[in-house]
Amino acid sequence: MTVEESDLPGVGKKHVVELDGDQLVIVTHNTGKREVFKRPDSDTDSEKLFELSDDLARTVGTILEGAYFQPVEAEKRQTTLPGGILLEWYEVQPGSPLAGETIAGAHIGRRTGVNVVAIERSGQTVDSPGPDTELREGDTLVVTGTNEECDAFERLLAGEE
Repeated sequence: MTVEESDLPGVGKKHVVELDGDQLVIVTHNTGKREVFKRPDSDTDSEKLFELSDDLARTVGTILEGAYFQPVEAEKRQTTLPGGILLEWYEVQPGSPLAGETIAGAHIGRRTGVNVVAIERSGQTVDSPGPDTELREGDTLVVTGTNEECDAFERLLAGEE
């Protein structure tokens, strides 16, 4: 997927996202307002689809990114953040060597390089869990790291390291 970015002096930024044969044009005004257009190609006029306030655009953006809900049922989900950092979800399976350990006690960061940024537990989210937070079977850990760091964490979680 190609995303082109350009400055609109006095207005803000324009991003053009290539779709299946069409282009989605998003204009972000310096005021925070977003206008979304669609056009068949770069040589034709755009059709304005909708306009969002800054707050509403951020809310819709987090929904599209998957921060509110991840529809994937797989044990492993991932999202790539700017800079190539992954945001991944891992479930602590029964028998995992990390069950019953604290984040600090398991030396997760030192051993793998990932950061545990949240834990989903019994329908609740623990954001920014501290080093003394105990990991439990059934917890879903939300971690950030490079692909290699996430792979190392997956092996640690499975007891393969």
